Amino acid sequence: MNYEEYLDEVTTLIVEKYGIADEAAIQRVMRAQADDFFIAHDDDPTICSLERAHKDAKTIFTQYK
Repeated sequence: MNYEEYLDEVTTLIVEKYGIADEAAIQRVMRAQADDFFIAHDDDPTICSLERAHKDAKTIFTQYK
């Protein structure tokens, strides 16, 4: 998946796994993006996998409240 699709997937996983509202999940992903959390994903598109999205969703949910 491309970078934008990856961000959408991470956001969706946060909503589905942790039961928070779409807007709250979007805000967390945007804060993570502003903190350069996804910088490696830009450099290496192979990182944008479903398996990695699950890991990143958990990390973002716990670190960006």
